[in-house]
Amino acid sequence: MSSESTSTIASTLLGQALLGRGHIAPADLDRALALKAQNPTDRLGAILVRLGALSEENLLAALTAQTGYPAVTLADIPRSGVDAALRRLDWPGARLQALRVCIWEDDEGIFSACAEDPLDASLQEAVEAEAGRSVQWHFIRNRDLERLLAGLSDGMDAQPIDAARYREMAEDGPVIAFVNNLIAQAIDERASDIHIEPGEFACETRYRIDGVLHTRSDFGLDRFPAVASRIKLIAGLDIAERRLPQDGRITLRAAGAEMDMRVSVVPAVHGESIVMRLLPKQRHDLRLEALGMEGDQLAQLRRWLDLPSGLVLVTGPTGSGKSTTLYAALSAVDDRTRKILTVEDPVEHRLPGIMQVQVQAEIGYTFARALRSFLRHDPDIIMVGEIRDRETAEIAIQSALTGHLVLATLHTNDALSAFTRLTDMGIEPYLVAAAVQAVMAQRLVRRLCARCAAPTEAPINAATELSRWPPASPPAWRVNVGCEQCQRTGYRGRLGIYELVDVSAELRHAVATMAAQGELERIAVCGGRRSLRQDGMLKARRGETTMAEVARVAGSSAASPG
Repeated sequence: MSSESTSTIASTLLGQALLGRGHIAPADLDRALALKAQNPTDRLGAILVRLGALSEENLLAALTAQTGYPAVTLADIPRSGVDAALRRLDWPGARLQALRVCIWEDDEGIFSACAEDPLDASLQEAVEAEAGRSVQWHFIRNRDLERLLAGLSDGMDAQPIDAARYREMAEDGPVIAFVNNLIAQAIDERASDIHIEPGEFACETRYRIDGVLHTRSDFGLDRFPAVASRIKLIAGLDIAERRLPQDGRITLRAAGAEMDMRVSVVPAVHGESIVMRLLPKQRHDLRLEALGMEGDQLAQLRRWLDLPSGLVLVTGPTGSGKSTTLYAALSAVDDRTRKILTVEDPVEHRLPGIMQVQVQAEIGYTFARALRSFLRHDPDIIMVGEIRDRETAEIAIQSALTGHLVLATLHTNDALSAFTRLTDMGIEPYLVAAAVQAVMAQRLVRRLCARCAAPTEAPINAATELSRWPPASPPAWRVNVGCEQCQRTGYRGRLGIYELVDVSAELRHAVATMAAQGELERIAVCGGRRSLRQDGMLKARRGETTMAEVARVAGSSAASPG
């Protein structure tokens, strides 16, 4: 049987195995097989990874099951064994880098090797011929191989590279596969952001998962220009520009999912720092019921959304889920009987039936300018991505006072600080009091892993702090432990904690007369306000998160009296 026929059979078997495991869709397989027919020497798995239809983790699991070749990780390869093999073979580290192979010797003198494609017969023949002995071959993740080879660098000075060379590097097959797999792995681990940070000796890759950064791998500085160029190329950035910050956006397919990806590149001491924000095109959690609000809070929010006019503010720091809350709110009120306009920077998710506008500050199209144009566009509901300055605040308040419902975000630590923030911007207190109908603050806490969480004792002050909200079922306080499913963190996923404040007549008067913050707090508590900490404690009492996590996000001080 010819080698081409053997390759075709192997590809068919692998494709069917991946389909059976649910790792790829039939359309992905058809497209990959068509590309393989045009390039018979390419491996089907590598094509699927390059297309973004499959993550390397899932590919290796299928390949090890199909071929019997084991997979290794960094922890399985002793550096002493690599050094011993290089001494025995009298090879420089550059030889392994050229072959894209790592080879090591165990205590019994047996040689093992791992490569991007250990099934490559010509590679096996070349290595074993030079080694003069048989070698046990293994699969390895691309990023682990990069890290291994980075430690074998001969330390040669990098030569200047021109724009054409950067583009050539960006279109290199292994670089494409490396970047695609980096993104696919992030999606598999539910990461929201990918950070690529060049250091003095290596580049570090970190994923933000459930709001916390986790280091995943290192790769050599010599590979960074190619990786950076690839990311810039797909994001539509200037490949040759290395001195100025750049921002871009691209829609791509990775790990079988359609994603929008925002890319930010910032020059740093050791090279460009790259952050990629991953935004799924299809979001099934943009519903009010999916926000994690308590029943009374959800009813309160729905009342706000039924208001004919006024300003409703959602506050919190960056990454606290404010945009998700507003998107869910807009989805809930979009009954096709009202005109809904949004102005955002950037537009994170496309909402069907809603007119969304992207700010373009470089041409002078700011939040304020967009809002002015909105007032001539017959809106019923306006969403402002962020009130950043006095001009935007003035137009938002004007809109709220002239018959429009305005939903907006503001950066403050708690709900009541929103009034101070607006007056600090230069808005008259009486205008703030007249326009603002409701204020909400929120944070995101990590959700306990359902598989490994363990029971724990209730906090000493829990009964006192939650006396106004008796439990509907027996308390189930739990603590994080850590397992394989949650990557030893004890947490998997996130949920929101909220503080909602209705602007009553008493509170409106206090704002207009510039009452002290303590007075605003007293009025809000008397009106039934539940603090962020108290709302987090309710969720911890049900076993959804931990008190340590609530304290990390909302503070450890006692809640407001009441």
